[in-house]
Amino acid sequence: MILLLKAAKIIDESSPFHNRIKDLLIKNGIIQKISDSIKTPENCKEINFENLHISQGWFDSSVCFGEPGFEERETIINGLKTASKSGFTAVAVNPNTQPVADNKSAIEFMINKSNGAATKLYPIGNFTKNAEGKDIAELFDMQNSGAIAFGDYNKAIANANLLKIGLQYAQNFDGLLLSFPQDNSIAGSGLVNEEVNSTKLGLKGIPSLAEEMQVARDLFLLEYTGGKLHIPTISTAKSVELIKNAKKIGLKVSCSVAAHHLILTDSELKEFDANTKILPPLRTIKDTKALVKGINTGIIDMITSDHNPIDVEHKKVEFNNAKFGTIGLESLFGAVNNVLDLETLISAITSRAKKPFNIESFSIVEGNKADLTLFNPANTYTFKEENILSISKNAIFHNKKMKGKVYGVIANNIATI
Repeated sequence: MILLLKAAKIIDESSPFHNRIKDLLIKNGIIQKISDSIKTPENCKEINFENLHISQGWFDSSVCFGEPGFEERETIINGLKTASKSGFTAVAVNPNTQPVADNKSAIEFMINKSNGAATKLYPIGNFTKNAEGKDIAELFDMQNSGAIAFGDYNKAIANANLLKIGLQYAQNFDGLLLSFPQDNSIAGSGLVNEEVNSTKLGLKGIPSLAEEMQVARDLFLLEYTGGKLHIPTISTAKSVELIKNAKKIGLKVSCSVAAHHLILTDSELKEFDANTKILPPLRTIKDTKALVKGINTGIIDMITSDHNPIDVEHKKVEFNNAKFGTIGLESLFGAVNNVLDLETLISAITSRAKKPFNIESFSIVEGNKADLTLFNPANTYTFKEENILSISKNAIFHNKKMKGKVYGVIANNIATI
């Protein structure tokens, strides 16, 4: 495959061509030449899009596909196609499946199923057997089979000693543990953020304290044990402060924020739209501002879509009965591009996001592997169902204004443009 990208503005702080408009010649998946102007060779496909920008391939650290067990929500093949069309050349896939991914065979199944896709699938294995929070799963075997981290999706580790032992054990093979930030003894049967809006709407609340108590406990354990901990999808101002202080004293902790928590607040709940029922719940404007600041200052390492497809039978029901979760791969860039500057946004879904997971980044320089996302940051539109590529349609950003269009990716010697 020979491709020539014409007049592409390069957004890559690690490249000497950062913020410069160049032609790029790509042959057999390798960047052969970068120059002001390149003549189109024979048998070459020329790519010349409006306001073309390129960056290193994007990475999403929290994605659910459902397969095996919940193929009616999403399959691995269609999920990876959706990811590539949305700009992602790599995704970390949660063990939100049935059976769960708590052994090497399950990890190998996901990797084998993803062969031949432009987007690379990195499995996250369960931290505990059957995701029950009782016994530690086969972490070392799973890592040898390709798992990049271990955590029970959207389930807190209630047993503090279990996390302590896990953090100590994982150091033997440089493993990364995930701990979902919610103390269920405080969250109880809450559905939304505990605040003025939950009271007005008569919905059971989940206080910020439920998240912050869990984050504080886990950071104390990390300080005691050492090792590496990733805290996914934080949602409160206090969580940002706690992680900031932990990083100051040298703890190896990373964290992510979901795109919707950077933009939307619990005022969205007034329509009782089940698509706004997510975990952690939408918080307040104070939290949103703190999370945006956390990304801008580097306290929060990465932005994720927290893509979680839910079939219509479990989502288009009464708010109380609906499952938590929203899709987000298709809308992440267009939504977050409204509130962050472009360079910060790209950094938070490329090199900054990949580093805690030990995923290699490929700078845009001659001789490097072509692992690229193509996009137009200026295009504006309203996100509609026609923009959804996932099998499930539970989009929290439905009817929201987007800024930025993704053209596709060039990765693994495949172009999805």
